[in-house]
Amino acid sequence: MSEPPTSIENPSQFHRVMTWRDAFSLAIALPASAFALVGYWTGALGAWAAVALLAVSGLLAIGQNFVYAEMAAMFPDKPGGIALYASAAWSGRSRPLGALASAGYWIGWSFGLAGNALVIGELIKAQWLPDTGTLQVGPLHLGSAHAVAVAALVLVWLLNTAGIRPAVRLSTIVNTLVLVVLAAAGVTALLTGGLHLDRLTWGLGGDGQSAFVVACVWLFLMGWTVYGTEVAATFTPEYRNPRSDAPRALVWSGVAALAVFVLMPVLAAGTTGEAGITAEPLGFTVVMFENLFGGAGWLAVVVLCLAMLNLMSVATADSGRALHGMAVEGLTVRGLGVFNSAGMPARAMTVGLLVNVGLVVFIGNLLGVVFASNVGYMISVVIALSGYVLLRRADTTPDRAFRLHRCWVPIAAALAGINLLLLAVAVLNPELTGYGSWRDELIGFGVLALAMTLYAVRRLGDRTPTYENPR
Repeated sequence: MSEPPTSIENPSQFHRVMTWRDAFSLAIALPASAFALVGYWTGALGAWAAVALLAVSGLLAIGQNFVYAEMAAMFPDKPGGIALYASAAWSGRSRPLGALASAGYWIGWSFGLAGNALVIGELIKAQWLPDTGTLQVGPLHLGSAHAVAVAALVLVWLLNTAGIRPAVRLSTIVNTLVLVVLAAAGVTALLTGGLHLDRLTWGLGGDGQSAFVVACVWLFLMGWTVYGTEVAATFTPEYRNPRSDAPRALVWSGVAALAVFVLMPVLAAGTTGEAGITAEPLGFTVVMFENLFGGAGWLAVVVLCLAMLNLMSVATADSGRALHGMAVEGLTVRGLGVFNSAGMPARAMTVGLLVNVGLVVFIGNLLGVVFASNVGYMISVVIALSGYVLLRRADTTPDRAFRLHRCWVPIAAALAGINLLLLAVAVLNPELTGYGSWRDELIGFGVLALAMTLYAVRRLGDRTPTYENPR
């Protein structure tokens, strides 16, 4: 029996139409949308502790982006970003480990879509559709929030299957709007005296909890968002000049994200107060905008919904490319590794759409799925960073244009160890993660196991001999 193939033949390739600024715009969707999360971080930790941990997470992300930039230089034509770099690094030692990294990465980027869509639905329902009822279909109770969520999922799917340029345009417009509004809020707060730093407190390690354990858990939770600027590596096969565009996009998006993430808790708590944020970790933005702009609470809802819709668009683009790359590399079912007429991995994106519509409609409690997203993503990060060490030792692509000093090999190993520690502490303390219980964690690991089952199906299919009919 011959050795199974590691890739599939596909005459189509991604079109090289992107600049590093395009990828920068897509990557900045993460910090621009973080106003939906800053209330949870600030309310649980206190603003100063949130600032400190976000700074640590942001610095880790920048260091990791340097590593990913060199990995992108090693594989300028490989689709799928850091997940497929990890698979390439581990293919000679443990191919299932590379498959786990790829599956975890896809789950991390794809399964969060349902949660974001439901938040958009709930915001729009509360602001403009408060009196709408629910429709009972068997055991399901569906309302206007579900309808809005599904519509948002379909919208970002349509946008991305039409090509990368529409997604880039949306991201540029939305990011500009969000950052201008946030800058206006900051300036208004300073000029009117509405920013009070004495409202910021330090709440890390209270109630008899270990400050170290709590910090590890929250760094784990923040990493899912703060590390996300690595998405710029996923578009390497689409850069006009991947040798220079990938490092620029990764490094500058990481730096910009660090600045935005650190300033957000200061603006939020300094203008609204931590008590108000704790009471309404998402809705506090309405109060903040009303205080600063005089009755413009609706603007906060618009900004939040647009920012999260943009994040959903970026997640659709990234997860679709990751799943496509998995199919190309033999890590999941073969049929997902093809392009549509626009040169986009539409089948892979459609799988993400169907899965997330199912989560919105049929799953009442998304905690286990969200946990799978977070754990899967962090597993992928650990395997990718450790894979970099293997690639450097093998001197992969010695003529690559971007090459870090050899001191980055132990730095990458240290980054992998730090993230593994954060992952282990979070998994062992489910009550601190906010995911609920061990039951939610078991659901999350079950989702990862299902993804690995698809890998096993593909491998078995590749190993099955085929016979031609005699003539």
